[in-house]
Order: sequence, then C-alpha cells, then structure tokens
Amino acid sequence: MNIKSQLQHLCGDTEFLRLNDVNIESEKIRAIMINEVVPVDSDDDFYGKPDSAYMSTTIPLFRKAGIEVKSIQDILNLGIYITNAVKTPKSEYVVSKDSIEESLPYLEKELELFPNLQVVMLMGDVAKKAFNMISKKATGKNAVPSISTYKLRNTEIFYKGYTPAGYADRVFHVHVHRTGDNEEILFRDYLIANPESAKEYERLKHSLLPKYKNNRDGYTEAKSEFIKTILRLNNKCHVT
Repeated sequence: MNIKSQLQHLCGDTEFLRLNDVNIESEKIRAIMINEVVPVDSDDDFYGKPDSAYMSTTIPLFRKAGIEVKSIQDILNLGIYITNAVKTPKSEYVVSKDSIEESLPYLEKELELFPNLQVVMLMGDVAKKAFNMISKKATGKNAVPSISTYKLRNTEIFYKGYTPAGYADRVFHVHVHRTGDNEEILFRDYLIANPESAKEYERLKHSLLPKYKNNRDGYTEAKSEFIKTILRLNNKCHVT
C-alpha cells in the first residue's frame, strides 16, 4: 500500500500537502510515531534522502534505546511507522492552529490505514494537539491531558478501549503513579473497609453515567468532590 496514493484517494485534493510517498504493508505496523511538522525541504523528511535531517536525529534516538537501525526501512521492518501531524511546512516560528486543522483530516485517515495499530507516540506539543483533536471528535475527550509536554515526561498513561472511531465495547484504564503518590490506593482501601461508602460511590457513578457517557473529563470532575471527601475521612482515621 502506498500511503500517499491512499490518502489522495480517501481525501481528495492534496496538492499543497506533503504526504509520505512510501509503500508499506499496513497490517504489519503496530506502532506509529507522530512528529510535529514536515520540513521545508522534502529531502529532509523521514522518507526523503537516506541522510535526511529528520533521520539524522531519529536513528541516534533508536540506538540510544538499544535498537540498532540504519535507515527508515529498518524502522518500518520493526513494525513502526513515522509520520508528521502537520503536512505543510511552517511559515512562522509557531505552528498555527489553522495549520493543524488543515492537516487533521489527512492525519485521521492516515491512522485508520493501520488495522493492527497498538501504540501511538506523540513527539511534541503539536502532535499531541492534533491527536487530541481527533480523539475529542470521536469520544468527546482528550486522549492526553492538555498540559505542556514537558510536564508529562515522567507520566505514563495507558488507554485500552478508546479508539479514533470511538469507544470499544469494553474500556480499561491502567493508572501508573510515581512512588509515594498513593491517593488512589488509599481511596480503594477505604472503600474496601467501608462497604456503605463503596455503595454510595457506586450509586454516584451510575447517576453520572447518563449525563457524562461521552465526556470522560466531565465524569472525572463530577466524581472529584466525593473522592476528596473520602480521602479526608481516611486521613482522620489514620490520625486517630
């Protein structure tokens, strides 16, 4: 499958966009790395010259991670596809929201080309913004918290069941915290020790479902006061 040809077929006019002219066995791709924006010179892109500017920084990163690669084809052979969120070169120092939105339909269709995709790596704020726009359109929520990328670097977020096409039949969350950040564990333990509070929490969650079915952020916010109350009660129990 040729990525450029497929996107031209699906999206129509792409005259002013820089699409990846590369042949790929899409079913073998398990991970996608989304860079921010295409370079001014197409030869410097991931699928440009063998010694392109983008690959000259990408290959050392893979090697630093212990993965020996020499070319973009080696990376593709690992089941990893690299693309750019914004398909037009920057005209200003900052990538504008209009530029992101202009490329968004093409990025959305591009992601849909890979039926066995399991991991998406967002390489910078522009990639994060673009992916969140796609996610919010499909599910009503951001896939990644809307804070600066550097604040997320020591945080891992896992989603199972949130897809670009909407919610799967079953959705799972895995929360990973730094050592010492035990509030969720304390909350869990208090509910185990206090069945009436657990029942109250269950009733609250069911009552919020109709209003926040497709708004994960709103649902989380609506539960927050109850959770804070339980944590305060838990602290009092430990003090006494």
